[in-house]
Amino acid sequence: MDTSEFREGLDDLASHYKSIINLLGEDTEREGLQKTPMRVAKAMQVLTRGYSQDPQKVLTDALFKEDYSQMVVVKDIDVFSLCEHHMLPFYGKAHVAYIPNGYITGLSKIARVVDIFSHRLQVQERLTQQIRECIEQTLHPLGVMVVIEAKHMCMQMRGVEKQSSITMTSDFSGAFEQAKTRQEFMNLINSDSHKF
Repeated sequence: MDTSEFREGLDDLASHYKSIINLLGEDTEREGLQKTPMRVAKAMQVLTRGYSQDPQKVLTDALFKEDYSQMVVVKDIDVFSLCEHHMLPFYGKAHVAYIPNGYITGLSKIARVVDIFSHRLQVQERLTQQIRECIEQTLHPLGVMVVIEAKHMCMQMRGVEKQSSITMTSDFSGAFEQAKTRQEFMNLINSDSHKF
């Protein structure tokens, strides 16, 4: 079995999942479950790959001097994460804007920052803040704003079981502290339908 793309501890993780499946009352020796512990271990390493990635390096690897000082918006970035309370998925869209201050970064790098932070055990509020802080501390822009809208399986599958609810979070700094600038950003991200 080639496990070179996975992190250290994969076999231990699979062993623990085998114990968990048995504790849930299943038989890990039956045909359909024999490979499940390793499959889950691999899936969890993929879903938490953000722990081994550096989001600031992603931004600085594509840093360009540019005298552009208007809003740069990357919207409808797919977000898939695991809630740290129940380890159930939450998913949705992130919208990120920054106003450059002499430097810009590759547009795809903004999406990569979202991906790195979302591939960790998370709460949506912290995820929103971490994305904003990373862009702010790395690019030193005139302002940053992040909005995330997501559906949480911990609300849909268990607990209150509300399938239609969407959670929205935002965080902003600098020029986005002005209501007019925030409104411009909100108008831009709401300009098209972005249902998911």
